Amino acid sequence: MLVAFNKPFNVLCQFTDRSGSQGGSPARRTLAGFGLPADIYPAGRLDYDSEGLLLLTDDGRLAHRLTDPRHKQPKTYWVQVEGDPDDAQLRALRDGVVLKDGPTRPARIRRIETPPLWPRDPPVRFRKTVPDTWLELTIGEGRNRQVRRMTAAVGLPTLRLVRVAIGAVRLDGLAPGQWRLQPRG
Repeated sequence: MLVAFNKPFNVLCQFTDRSGSQGGSPARRTLAGFGLPADIYPAGRLDYDSEGLLLLTDDGRLAHRLTDPRHKQPKTYWVQVEGDPDDAQLRALRDGVVLKDGPTRPARIRRIETPPLWPRDPPVRFRKTVPDTWLELTIGEGRNRQVRRMTAAVGLPTLRLVRVAIGAVRLDGLAPGQWRLQPRG
């Protein structure tokens, strides 16, 4: 079974909050509250503060194929960044940037108009004096917080990050918190 799920902002990519509610802070939202089928698990991760497509499966070999960088499943993101990227910043992202854990593979990147997304709760803070730009960024690897670290490395902090595709599977038509069974073909 393969499930495509639109993970909302500030939801963990696991079914329980293993950190619990330490220090009096409330437990964080998890996948358990969305009526997903039993006995499936995330094939990969999406940060707590990121949104969009998360694939879940009950098939360990399929999960490995979806997440192992050797299989080069492209992951496409819509990224709202602070600032107005210049050609050098976009070229650096295309060529791959050097992060603390080594250089990234080259990425596909292009400017896009503001995409037709749902409102985020809470909304991204708007500042009149600081422009923001939407980019479509596709990478073939999946390091921890990679897209955020890449954009920050070229001077473009990420404000909002939405994964819209993994390989041929697209988010199309799923509202936050909704899921669908996905053909495995």
